[in-house]
Amino acid sequence: MKLILASQSPRRKEILESVGLKFDIMPVDADETLPEGIECADAVTMLARRKAKALAETHPELSDCVILAADTLVECFGEILGKPTDKEDARRMLTMLCGCGSAVHTGICIGYKGRFATAVETAYVTFDEMSPEEIEDYISTDEPYDKAGGYAVQGRAALYIAGVTGDWYSVVGLPIHAVKTLLEEEFGIRITEID
Repeated sequence: MKLILASQSPRRKEILESVGLKFDIMPVDADETLPEGIECADAVTMLARRKAKALAETHPELSDCVILAADTLVECFGEILGKPTDKEDARRMLTMLCGCGSAVHTGICIGYKGRFATAVETAYVTFDEMSPEEIEDYISTDEPYDKAGGYAVQGRAALYIAGVTGDWYSVVGLPIHAVKTLLEEEFGIRITEID
């Protein structure tokens, strides 16, 4: 059984490789606009489902493949934080996150033979304070700009993260245990059946 990752995220690729899975990568464009007032946990599953369905619709030849899509957003003080649009946005996000906790929601969607199932995993990240100079140093790197919330838990930002409660892989971008569970419970597929 073939696995298709509907993402070009290097972190998701690394997580799948780290557990020995073989897969093809087929990034897809999907509508990422969110309705007003949507809860962050609902937003990530909606976005993941859109990606999986977009790939299935544009590539009907993949119907016998397992399609995996994911989306990650950070929530702080009720605000949904996606990827920063620029340096100012990254500075704003990090300033907000410093000295407090935030929720990181990763939604996954698996598509197989025309059926789609979703799950969401939420973890909590606690940041230490960062001085204005430390924030400026961090946003002058490339690291914040393709990450929800403007930071990489597995990169330089680890220097300022006091703790993670929940699935660390969810914070990185792909809760692999949730993927395994969703495959088994919704589709009856053991992860070892994927080659």
